[in-house]
Amino acid sequence: MSETEHRPARSIWGAAVLIALGVLLLLANLGVGFNAWSVLARFWPLILIFLGIGGIVDYFRARSDPNAAQVKASGAVIVFMAVVILLGLGHWRHRGNGRTLHQTHEVDLGGATSVRAHVDMPAGSLAISSGAASLLDSQFEYSDAYGDPQVNYNVAGGFGDLRISQTQPDIHVGTSNNEWQLRFANNVPLDLSLDTGAGQTRLDLEGLDLTNLKVNQGVGQLDVDLRGARTADLDADIDGGVGQATIRLPQDVGVRVHAAGGIGAISTHGLTREGDDYVNAALGKSPVTIRLKVNGGVGEIDLDAD
Repeated sequence: MSETEHRPARSIWGAAVLIALGVLLLLANLGVGFNAWSVLARFWPLILIFLGIGGIVDYFRARSDPNAAQVKASGAVIVFMAVVILLGLGHWRHRGNGRTLHQTHEVDLGGATSVRAHVDMPAGSLAISSGAASLLDSQFEYSDAYGDPQVNYNVAGGFGDLRISQTQPDIHVGTSNNEWQLRFANNVPLDLSLDTGAGQTRLDLEGLDLTNLKVNQGVGQLDVDLRGARTADLDADIDGGVGQATIRLPQDVGVRVHAAGGIGAISTHGLTREGDDYVNAALGKSPVTIRLKVNGGVGEIDLDAD
C-alpha cells in the first residue's frame, strides 16, 4: 500500500476523535444532565485504546481485501463506540445531582520576592489572568460532587510556595460544574505549573512576570496567550493530551518553538520553519527570548504570532 493511501485514514481518524470529543464537551457546556468533564478526566485513555483497535482492524482488512483499505471507516466507528461506552460509564457510576458551591480566596504576598505556584485541577474550566491587588485573587464555583478547592501558601527565605488543588470527583449524572478564576499579581516573579484533567483552560498571561511555565493538559481545549512586553527570558513547556491547543505569541519578542504533534496537525501564523523549530522575525534582535516546547497528543496545535 502506498503512502498516499495511508494519509486519508489518519485524517479521518483525527476528525473522528475531534467530533467525539466535541459531542462530550457540548453536553457539558449545555448542562443537559451529564458530567462529561468527570467522565473524560478518568476514562479518556479509552479513546486511544479503541483508536488503536481500529488501526488493527483496518490493517487486517487491508490484507484480506485491498479495496476495503481505501474506505478506512472502522476507525471512526470504533471511536464512536468509545464515546458510547464513556456515556454508559457515566450512568453506571450515578451519584445524583449536586449543589453549586462558591468560594473566594485572597492570598497576600507575605514578604516573598518570588513565588512558585502549582495548580492541580481534575476537570472543569480554568481561567488564569493578571491584575490581582494581592498575590492571588481567586473565585471557585463548583458542584459538591467535587471536593472543596484547597489553597495553601507558605513563605520561607523570601520564597513563596503556593498550591491550589482539589479532590478527584466521583463520576455521576446530573448538572455539575467546576469553574476556577485565578488572578495573580503583575510584578511578582512567578514560576507557574499546571496539571489539568478534562476541560477548558484559558491562560491570559500578559502582564505577569513569568519566569517559567509548565502545562500538563489532559483532554479538552487549551488557549495560552503569551503576548505583551517581557523583561526576562521565558522557558515554557506545554504537554497537551487529546484536544486542541491555541498558543498566541508576541511579534516584538524573540520566539523559538519546538512543536511535535500526534495524529492531528500543527498550523503556524507569523512563524517560519528553522530546522525542527519555528521562529519569528524578532528572534536574535530582541533583548529577551521565549523558548517554548509543545507536545501534542491526538488533536491540533495552532501557533499564532500574527
